[in-house]
Amino acid sequence: QVQLVESGGGLVQAGGSLRLSCTASGRTASRYALAWFRQAPGEGRGFVAGKGWSGSNTAYTDSVKGRFTITRDNAKNTVYLQMNSLTPDDTAVYYCAAKLFGGAWLSDADYWGQGTQVTVSS
Repeated sequence: QVQLVESGGGLVQAGGSLRLSCTASGRTASRYALAWFRQAPGEGRGFVAGKGWSGSNTAYTDSVKGRFTITRDNAKNTVYLQMNSLTPDDTAVYYCAAKLFGGAWLSDADYWGQGTQVTVSS
């Protein structure tokens, strides 16, 4: 069992930055890949960025490459998503996800966080 606790969402103007955090707790949390997905109103949930369970591999969806950076602190079982140059298209609920022995790119997850709202105003 893994619990995911997210923080860091909010309202920001276009061009601004936000940092999301997700901490995984549980005895086996270190064995999980950690990633971020997002879901905009009326759309499905899609992969944004991820770190493989070993922490060495990283993946991004094309629309965020060069703007978002995902990092992982293995000692804290925490993953961060630094989001720069935000646009209104980035507005969504962002979910942290965990998958046992997963790679950097996830198509699904074993556990999900509660979600945090990111709103980018134009």
